[in-house]
Amino acid sequence: MTTDLPDRARVVIIGGGVIGTSVAYHLTKLGWNDVLLLEQGSLSGGTTWHAAGLVGLLRASESGTRLVQYSAELYASLEAETGLATGYKQCGGVIVARSEDRMTQLRRTAATAAAFGLDCELLTPAEALGKWPVMAVDDLVGAIWLPGDGKANPTDLTLSLAKGARLGGAVIAERTRVVGVLTRDGRACGVRTDRGDVEAEVVVNCAGQWAKQVGALAGVSVPLHSAEHFYVVTDQIEGVHPDLPVMRDPDGYTYFKEEVGGLVVGGFEPVAKPWVSPEEIPYPFEFALLEEDWDHFAVLMENALLRIPALAHTGIRKFYNGPESFTPDNQFLLGEAPGLPGFFVGAGFNSVGIASAGGAGRALAQWIVDGEPDTDLTGVDLRRFAAFHGNSRWLRDRVGEVLGLHYAIPWPNRELESARPFRRSPLHDRLAGRGACWGSRMGWERPLFFAGDARHAELDYSWGKPRWLRFSAAEQRATREAVAVFDQTSFSKYLVLGRDAEAALQWLCTNDVSGPVGTVTYTGLLNARGTYESDLTVTRLSGTEFLLVSSSATTERDQDWLRRHVPAGLDAHVVDVTSAYAVLGVMGPRSRELLNRLSGDAFDDFAFGTSREVWLGHATVRATRITYVGELGWELYVPVELALGVYEDLLGAGADLGVVDAGYSAIESLRLEKGYRAFGRELTPDHGPLEAGLLFACKLKTDIDFLGREVLERQRAAGARRRLVSFVLDDAEPMLWGGELVLRDGAPVGQVTSAAWGETVGACVGLAYVADPAGTTTAGWVRAGSYVVDAGGLRCPAQVALRPPYDPDNGRIRG
Repeated sequence: MTTDLPDRARVVIIGGGVIGTSVAYHLTKLGWNDVLLLEQGSLSGGTTWHAAGLVGLLRASESGTRLVQYSAELYASLEAETGLATGYKQCGGVIVARSEDRMTQLRRTAATAAAFGLDCELLTPAEALGKWPVMAVDDLVGAIWLPGDGKANPTDLTLSLAKGARLGGAVIAERTRVVGVLTRDGRACGVRTDRGDVEAEVVVNCAGQWAKQVGALAGVSVPLHSAEHFYVVTDQIEGVHPDLPVMRDPDGYTYFKEEVGGLVVGGFEPVAKPWVSPEEIPYPFEFALLEEDWDHFAVLMENALLRIPALAHTGIRKFYNGPESFTPDNQFLLGEAPGLPGFFVGAGFNSVGIASAGGAGRALAQWIVDGEPDTDLTGVDLRRFAAFHGNSRWLRDRVGEVLGLHYAIPWPNRELESARPFRRSPLHDRLAGRGACWGSRMGWERPLFFAGDARHAELDYSWGKPRWLRFSAAEQRATREAVAVFDQTSFSKYLVLGRDAEAALQWLCTNDVSGPVGTVTYTGLLNARGTYESDLTVTRLSGTEFLLVSSSATTERDQDWLRRHVPAGLDAHVVDVTSAYAVLGVMGPRSRELLNRLSGDAFDDFAFGTSREVWLGHATVRATRITYVGELGWELYVPVELALGVYEDLLGAGADLGVVDAGYSAIESLRLEKGYRAFGRELTPDHGPLEAGLLFACKLKTDIDFLGREVLERQRAAGARRRLVSFVLDDAEPMLWGGELVLRDGAPVGQVTSAAWGETVGACVGLAYVADPAGTTTAGWVRAGSYVVDAGGLRCPAQVALRPPYDPDNGRIRG
């Protein structure tokens, strides 16, 4: 349908698939009626129409699960509102396991469902056959049943959402192609189309696989790349009926759903097939498919025949090969673009667009209206990527792996292997020669552990204790007993400069950063809801200059948050200096002795929480006395061109002190023994300082206002809904990785946020949020319970406390 094009609208949405129509629908529900949706072809005609339409409720995170739950509720009710069916049916879902490792994953899935309050039932193979009687089960170990799962018709759903948007006042213009994004004073202000310009306060890029092209029109990196996605629709099969559940056989890379008495048979093959570069996607490409590729589909069909023997004598009605866009980490893209206010993105849904569309559309609409999300969307936030992730050659290599892992066992701490190595510290080659095994964060290659011999420097994935754990354990012992050197160059580093830098940071930071030059302050950054947007350290370098150090993954997010929330009229500017400095952590009880060997006695009179420039051998570096491992130690900020020399000096001077290289696996274990929090796990936009036990890092005893303070004061008066606790397992044998269910006196009360092997405490250690179902979670309630942690179905007794298990009085770090 083509309509007269207005010359202005409050919001212009680019893309008429299920995501764009959902955003339009939800904006009108929030009272923004002046909405214009532009579609270059027909509604749903891009990639939406050929989606499989699966709606599986359970996701890895609670916020992701709630998002899809809302989708299902919306789809079930939308027809009554609009008069147009969505094809939604709650038919339930069965996931089967062919191996013990897969069954362990499904037991963990069932425990996650219990933590989120979802129904989930473990099944024997015979019970699975009862749910799905047309499959073979002889090779199965077990299965799970998810009664809330469902399916929808993608085109019907899109048209129903579009009608709902129109009923709310939105205008939809089909056959209208966006050819430019207009900006004014650094802000998006409209679009240029092949039918004229349209002014707007907000532009929303929901262009599906064209979203990267549209982003480029605005100078915004949208890192996604299309890959070919295959499924077939069969003739009718005896025993297949409209209420048949969705069935997934991830060990066979396949899924199955009923379609007019036959089956949709699709999947995610282990070696994927990327399509053309995003810049080369043809136009027009409406209701179009790619060529059949039976050879590539063969691995899926072979596994489908194994699971559904009747397919051997069933005809194929249609072969679908439709491109879908994928992101570098298999999570979709949502949010306002850093550097271009007023330009939002909702794209890259990685074959889960139908399940996600309702919740994602609502979340993005709320973000547009309120200026920030009202829940934790960090896992899908556009700002988790940098501009360099938009390189199409890099994306092509990465996406081929990402799609292939869609149904792989989600091993804990899995590292992607493609398009690496990428960003490297100046020590990379030297550390590789010393047996470093590498992980990746924000593109940085980071040593996870050191095997000594490069032949052993590899990850082995397991639900139990991996072979590499012995290397991490040795590094942990060295850090506690002697001294270790950590390459932490990947830290995000920013300068905040200007006449009003202190005033700006006092508003942005929970803690008081007004100390004298050289003071180091740990602080959070909160949003207006009093929950975390980041945590970092602030070092005062001068009266008008501060150094902020944050986690590797949050470089873009932090800078965008800081720039957006500096109060108007203040002279304060943010400069990214991440790549200018290497960081060497020198940690352990003999760290002072080692550093003094290179600097005279510069480290003798060096108080905790202070920072200054020192001579270290021939180099001048900034030394900061702080720790993330719970030991005496310093972080050295070294110009990159001096880093290798400083590293060589440290190892040479510390040979007789037992100095070792150590990696991020050891850091994870050491920080958990000390109860140190991490952003993205313990600290998220769903958690605040009261629940996280970090009120000490908030300047509530002063009269200095800060963003989120008012809400935090109310929360403190009302009491904590949940509390973060430390725990240590009673038994040294079980291995934990994070995400496990926590039970108190036999009842589910929370979930592990982080866990690892703790060499010092001799068992797995971790952090978890727990909540009293009766209301406020008091310290007394925490202490009174008896706790177990569900490790893949194994109930593991644990000791739970509000203080860390290692050095709770901080004697080690202040020694």
